[in-house]
Amino acid sequence: MKLGNQNIFILYWTFLLSVTISCNSQSQSNKENQVGQTKTDSKLLKFTTGVRSFLEDSKGNIWFGSDKEGVCLLHNGRFQYFTTENGLSHNQVRNIYEDKNGAIWFECGKGLSIYDGQKMSMYKERNYDSTTQWKLGDKDIWFKGDEIEGYNELEKSPGVYQYDGKKLSYRRFPLTPKSEDERRFHYAISTPFVKGKNGTIWFGAYKALIGYNGSDFKTITDEYLGLTKEIRGLHIRGFLEDSKGNLWIANNGSGVLKYDGKETINLTKQQKLKKEDTNGNSLERAYSIGEDAEGNIWIGTVESGVWRYDGNSVKNFTEKDGLEGKFISTIYKSKQGELWFGGNGVYRFNGKSFERIY
Repeated sequence: MKLGNQNIFILYWTFLLSVTISCNSQSQSNKENQVGQTKTDSKLLKFTTGVRSFLEDSKGNIWFGSDKEGVCLLHNGRFQYFTTENGLSHNQVRNIYEDKNGAIWFECGKGLSIYDGQKMSMYKERNYDSTTQWKLGDKDIWFKGDEIEGYNELEKSPGVYQYDGKKLSYRRFPLTPKSEDERRFHYAISTPFVKGKNGTIWFGAYKALIGYNGSDFKTITDEYLGLTKEIRGLHIRGFLEDSKGNLWIANNGSGVLKYDGKETINLTKQQKLKKEDTNGNSLERAYSIGEDAEGNIWIGTVESGVWRYDGNSVKNFTEKDGLEGKFISTIYKSKQGELWFGGNGVYRFNGKSFERIY
């Protein structure tokens, strides 16, 4: 059958149009692969391994770090996910920070990654020429070592990385560990850094709190707190300096400690919330801690949900109060001053119970 000139013309332009659409679609797909996975309109995070870290950045975006599934960006009501396939150094995202230049940093199980507003990439530059030259800057960011635990051949001993806006430099702790096990595990960083009200930077390691005020170091250990006779001493997973200047330490095993600079109080023991004292939930496996606007201390645990301490008594919140799961790995204060609780999703307390918001 012969085709007329008009039919040939129509077929020709149909072919060109289909090729153009296909190319544009492929280009868009490649672009999305460069910056992250396909965005979703779901209102709830798809993480199944739990939320481990938060950040509200200066542009109004919210970042959620997971335990094993990378990080998620919430922008204009849509979720966008990033993993090692999109530039993360590791799919465990322990902490998220924004530097003074507006770049977003991801402290991963192994290594660091950075998001410049366009793309995610691993940050590989390191300086090891000034490991003992400690100094403080108002907007510096501090990170744990590059390994999941311990230190590598370049770091050589326990310490932290300091980013001053231009250079990432390793600083070694001036410690004298008694054994290789103590060197590798006791002083491995396990929490975000905390800036105290007097300017001291605090680093939480598994078996010590290490503070630096610009000239001197203070190391808080089992011996310092008088815990040497305890079956379980420090195993720090979270800590904070409250509005009154007290240090609160969430330990996975020995419960919650309050240190006012002179005396150490074991809140778990004081409130008779050790496993041997209770028939139900205990407050021994504390993992995260935060303070609300009223001065209440909130504690997230591994296996018994959330506890609130009002200065006199404690109250426990579990699945019956709206939580989906028992493990609360992180507590974050939003820019509006409300606490967000990260576990199997993101929750906030409405005054009576918990509601899932992400």
